[in-house]
Amino acid sequence: METVRETVGAIVGGRTGYEDGLDALTVAPAAEVDPALATALFDATARLWRGGWQPAELHRLVTRRGTGMQPLLIVDSVAAYLRGFRPKTVDERWRDQAAELDARPWWGDDADYLRQVTTHRRIDRVSLIDAVLSLVTLLNGLPPIEVLVPPPGQATPVRRAPGNDAKLERVRALLAKAEATTFPAEAEAYSAKAQELISRHSIDEALLAAGGESAVVPYARRIGVDHPYESEKASLLNSVARANRCHVVWSPEFGFATVFGFDADIDAVDLLHTSLLVQAHRAMARTEPRGKAGRSRLKNFRQSFLVGYAVRIGERLAEASRAALDQTADPAALLPVLASRDVQVREARDRSFPSTTRGRGFRVASLEGWESGREAADEAKLH
Repeated sequence: METVRETVGAIVGGRTGYEDGLDALTVAPAAEVDPALATALFDATARLWRGGWQPAELHRLVTRRGTGMQPLLIVDSVAAYLRGFRPKTVDERWRDQAAELDARPWWGDDADYLRQVTTHRRIDRVSLIDAVLSLVTLLNGLPPIEVLVPPPGQATPVRRAPGNDAKLERVRALLAKAEATTFPAEAEAYSAKAQELISRHSIDEALLAAGGESAVVPYARRIGVDHPYESEKASLLNSVARANRCHVVWSPEFGFATVFGFDADIDAVDLLHTSLLVQAHRAMARTEPRGKAGRSRLKNFRQSFLVGYAVRIGERLAEASRAALDQTADPAALLPVLASRDVQVREARDRSFPSTTRGRGFRVASLEGWESGREAADEAKLH
């Protein structure tokens, strides 16, 4: 007779009809079903953690594709995996993501996990079995991805550019002042100073690395891009990245983009993109059609707004980057350094993604949205 574990494997592997398999599990003894499902869930996520997935990324994807309480099951899976490792063997970025999700092992024995979830999460048993089973099916269909942060047990020192942490704290402090003031001129002054710090530090870091004995190499970071209008938001990320000498590969099926560059430049991209996206949403809410605007018109406006915003922001950032370069003591001497770094970044991108497809251009269906987006970009603070 087939065991419960074999039944779960047959359902997940598509060898048994999902509904028939679910019915069989709901009537089987809980003492056999619960440990098998908990093991299947924690084993499926452990494979992905070892295969390059990070907590925030998998949680975001399951939030996009899953239903109900499945994102909470991912949080518990993070906690379950971390139990097997000493804190010092876990990369600080992995720990930070787990803490952001509030992942902690609140249950006791794994064999009793499902029963405790029904009480803790207030969900009926049949719905929980369905949620776990469909989630494991989803997880088993996900491939390994590039390992950008070492999984637990393989912690390595995080590479940071000299003085980068101190610079980021100064930038964040300026941003806090810019966002707190009600005077536009004052906010612009704070934001301009923040942008100046970012640009100067990036150039200084490039010159320091070029003259140093130890090699500084580019790396990558995945940045989540949420729907709706994720393609348009990804275009804004690409505009910010290009102005900061980074390259982006957009993975719409997973809801993230991989940004390749040197750490100081990627930090700038992350800060700028987050801030500019917030500003874009605020400006879009102020300018979008009021009254009885149809759903189609509103959608076209928002998409066109974000495209126009991204294009104009790219132009403004490129201008700021050129201005920062012109202010250096010897711009001509710096150009070969920046060109060499760009080659290294491209090579890092091509190693991870040897074949990519260039994205298609965007159709602007609303001139009103396009113009409003560009106007909002002109008003945006370039921190």
